[in-house]
Amino acid sequence: MITALESLARLRAGNARFAANVRGIESFLSQERRAALAEGQAPHAVVLGCSDSRVPVEIVFDQGLGDLFVIRVAGNIVAPSLVGSVEYAAEFFGTRLVVVLGHSRCGAVNATIDELQRPSENQSRNLRSIVDRIRPSVAALLSTDLRHDRDALVEQSVRANVRASADHLRHGSEILEQHIARDGLLVVGAEYSVETGLVDFFDGVPAGA
Repeated sequence: MITALESLARLRAGNARFAANVRGIESFLSQERRAALAEGQAPHAVVLGCSDSRVPVEIVFDQGLGDLFVIRVAGNIVAPSLVGSVEYAAEFFGTRLVVVLGHSRCGAVNATIDELQRPSENQSRNLRSIVDRIRPSVAALLSTDLRHDRDALVEQSVRANVRASADHLRHGSEILEQHIARDGLLVVGAEYSVETGLVDFFDGVPAGA
């Protein structure tokens, strides 16, 4: 088991390779590692990311088979089953880093802004369940001058939504709270830029890390 900060360093290095269009050797060893992983796994990080097809987590971080425990859902929202998935990795694999990964130009965030500004009458209740979890982050910003600048509103809403999801994981699970207090579990928020390929870890990262 590696520490949260060691895992974070791996992700940063991998993302730098990806953005530079370079791949590490681990990415090419999937066939060899497959047999070794057949009996179990020990991912060094959990990533709760968006389902957006432009943000394939293992590729973005240039990681190999068995390196990441990936949970993807539109809008990188946090619901009970997703919290349970994070708890599972922390409990059974000893994973010590959790990353909530949002991204620029997020469709789920855009849809939430549209819904708040122009409510629809026949929205699917399943889609509404996603919107309702993003809604608090967006609603607070709609009461500011950002409502007059759509691009800036989306940009800030993406980050506010990441912070809300990360905070939910930190404080919405007794199991995760215990691992944070006793075992060095770290929950951080990050944003992937679909324009540059770079990931900015902007929330919950210890000073100097």
